[in-house]
Amino acid sequence: MSIIRPLRTLAGIYVVTICCGVGVIAQQIGNPTTQQGVLPPRGTFVIRNAKIVTVSGSDIENGSVVIRDGKIEAVGATVNAPAGAQVIDGRGLSVYPGMIDAGTSMGLVEVPQGANGTVDTAEVGELNPNAKAIIAINPYSAHIAVTRVDGVTNTLSAPTGGLISGQAAFINLLGTTPKEMAVVPYAALVINYPRIGGGGGGFGGFQQAPANLTETLAANERQLEQIRKVLRDAESYGRARDAYEKDKSLPRPDRSVIFESLRPYVRGEQPVIFRADREVEIRGAIKFADEMKLKPIIMGGNDAWKVASLLKEKNIPVILTGVFELPGREDDPYDVLYEQPAKLQEAGVRFCISTGEAGPEVRNLPLYAGMAAAFGLSKADALKSVTLYAAQIMNVADRLGSIEPGKMANLVITDGDLLEARTHIRRLFIDGRDVPLVSRHTELNDAFKNRK
Repeated sequence: MSIIRPLRTLAGIYVVTICCGVGVIAQQIGNPTTQQGVLPPRGTFVIRNAKIVTVSGSDIENGSVVIRDGKIEAVGATVNAPAGAQVIDGRGLSVYPGMIDAGTSMGLVEVPQGANGTVDTAEVGELNPNAKAIIAINPYSAHIAVTRVDGVTNTLSAPTGGLISGQAAFINLLGTTPKEMAVVPYAALVINYPRIGGGGGGFGGFQQAPANLTETLAANERQLEQIRKVLRDAESYGRARDAYEKDKSLPRPDRSVIFESLRPYVRGEQPVIFRADREVEIRGAIKFADEMKLKPIIMGGNDAWKVASLLKEKNIPVILTGVFELPGREDDPYDVLYEQPAKLQEAGVRFCISTGEAGPEVRNLPLYAGMAAAFGLSKADALKSVTLYAAQIMNVADRLGSIEPGKMANLVITDGDLLEARTHIRRLFIDGRDVPLVSRHTELNDAFKNRK
């Protein structure tokens, strides 16, 4: 099927082409090039005469932003430019904080089908808390550049598979090594809460009840017990390690990479992400987190609106990944997931919007937020759902998510509303570095644009 779709991501002038189910190619004129493996240097910049969308406060209709040493130094209607700063005329343009997708596997998957060697999302076995996504992230993944030129500057890259998948990493989408990309290398533990029920077929993949509910519940309880046991063992291990550190005369506990990895999570120092969609699974995850004294975040959350009061009471945030999905039940309204962000906002539940994608489609994050805005969520909250709210949920709001002095200079300069499909990205900064707006899309276009 041929479609025409505007590519909103790249700076300069674009020629949008018709494509046949394999993506979109756009032409950009006058874009700088970048050398593979070379990180752009930090610089000193002042963006003048632009609309500054601070997100955390009021918009500044004709303001300036100063960037120095990788951080935002000043924001306001009148600011003094440092000596030697490169001046960027933002007349007619808008400056936004970079967007954040907190539900991806960015850098862990390149070609999901047909190239297994490019997929590094899961380890063998069911319990892998020691698996660390940051170690496996490929800084040269084509998906990274394709995503950042769309205004997404940060993602949570999470492992998948098993019951305890491993530890997710919160990264900048710029760097020549995983270490350079890391903002929080071990940001959260990921647990796949045992599913109750199957997917089923039909329109939208309607959920169906399992053939034997008793057996399913028993199997799920056995899986929960596996998770419970390893968490309790890790808690005991942590107490033994602490006792030994205080008193060296005690027997030294044998070191365990599994239990060592779990220590900050079983102590409630770091969040635990539970992948759960259905109401019964979300309630089960909340109950389990209470029992084990964990700091939970729900990811997926297609039925979160049904348990909004409980989520509000427990102050548990939700990373919504299903905003673009069709309804999961035959009798659900067509827009039940489109309007869920508005329902959670009205109920006072903390949430952010994610694509839930491994990598290729993370660039569509602004369209997810735009869909929520079209179905009841205010435009201001839709923007926050992919900036400040995501930063708050991932405990990085002191560094990212809004335009404020002292925060990391992850900024996007646009010629329109960041959540509009027709908007073009004109300039991109990550960690105070002026990032060339090139990607696999522009490279392919340059390679084939003159072919006859």
